[in-house]
Amino acid sequence: MSTFKNLLILATLLFGGLVHAQSNFTSKSIGVGVVVADMQRSLDFYIKGIGMVKTGNFTINAEFGKRGGLTGSEAVDVNILKLENNPESTDWKLMSFGKKAGHPKPKFIQDDTGLQYITIQVKSLQPIIDRLKEQNVTFLGNTPTPLTKDSHFVLVQDPDGTFVELIGPM
Repeated sequence: MSTFKNLLILATLLFGGLVHAQSNFTSKSIGVGVVVADMQRSLDFYIKGIGMVKTGNFTINAEFGKRGGLTGSEAVDVNILKLENNPESTDWKLMSFGKKAGHPKPKFIQDDTGLQYITIQVKSLQPIIDRLKEQNVTFLGNTPTPLTKDSHFVLVQDPDGTFVELIGPM
């Protein structure tokens, strides 16, 4: 009985700490800010190609950018995209300062550090493949690549080189 009691106390301490640590967050998702070279080209890729929806936008003014440590006194417009217009969906926030990347576009995910790829689970790949082809997006590797009997993998890059994995049935 005392062994069971000790295990119960240990489990409470371990799992109780995990639950407490996670309770500090007010959202289930992480908003991701992405600096792009060409805003319109990126909006076309994510909205017309991938199928995301624009759910809002805002401006970080120069004063707040400097005071908050975000920019060196530069204002920037931010466009918020989501997979669907739902408060629990991740914010994919695009912003542009009108300049190209200071590093070469990666050919593979191991070519650079930092955010390299995102994964999007889809209900059907074919409509997305068709839209991306209309946008003249290059498909990487031998995609679509079968993963299981009902699931395939497609890999593309956004205009700035971020890899986008699309996974779902054809």
